Amino acid sequence: MKTVFIDCSPKKRLSASGFIMGLTGLFVFGKKKKEKLRTPADHERIMSELADADNVVFSMPLYVDGVPSHLLPFLKKTEMFCLDKNKDLNVYVIANNGFIEGKQNEPLMRIMENFCDRSGIKWCGGLGIGGGVMMNVMRILLIVFLGIALLRTLLSGVSEGILFPAWPWIIYGKQILEVLALGCGIIVFDIWLAICINSKKEYGKHYTRIMLPSFIFILCADIFFTIISVFQGGIFRGWFSRKKPT
Repeated sequence: MKTVFIDCSPKKRLSASGFIMGLTGLFVFGKKKKEKLRTPADHERIMSELADADNVVFSMPLYVDGVPSHLLPFLKKTEMFCLDKNKDLNVYVIANNGFIEGKQNEPLMRIMENFCDRSGIKWCGGLGIGGGVMMNVMRILLIVFLGIALLRTLLSGVSEGILFPAWPWIIYGKQILEVLALGCGIIVFDIWLAICINSKKEYGKHYTRIMLPSFIFILCADIFFTIISVFQGGIFRGWFSRKKPT
């Protein structure tokens, strides 16, 4: 069995879609191929992988209640490819959005279901995730907590002469459990999706969210996007740009 995972996020790096796709891939067996779809130059390479695939998993963000625009030309080519080759393919979708509710991904799911119907391939359902931005926050926190644990270990070794004290790593273990608790709904539904992929069964449509109260989520998301905007020049784009706008 061969499963092709397609990360459809337009981001070059640190995409929540890529992270969730990678998480799903951990629980899928058989031959796996991970692809990144960003430009038309990626189309032929991915299409060649679909030629002998049994399953395809599209992982993408929700953009304006639909699929990312750069995905549409690829879907058109895939439709013609599947019809010409009479391709037997099982399609699964993982969608995430910046809203707190996973149900916001329903319009995207309908688009992908219609694509499967037109292409003559099997729609097996999808997982809609609310608060996708928090997946990036979670993995950043795990790295930060790891750095703190290493620093505590080093300082403890210098001050107390203990080569590898246990207490920093006990604290780190608790922090990992706390972070995983925030994404427990996503992890459970994701493992369920992987089980369906392994058995080539229909998954249906299921929606979940980050386990965080809405008012806390909004605050965390605002802080995260502000930091990202500053570092990527979003707020002061005119200042950081090499070329001044005309």
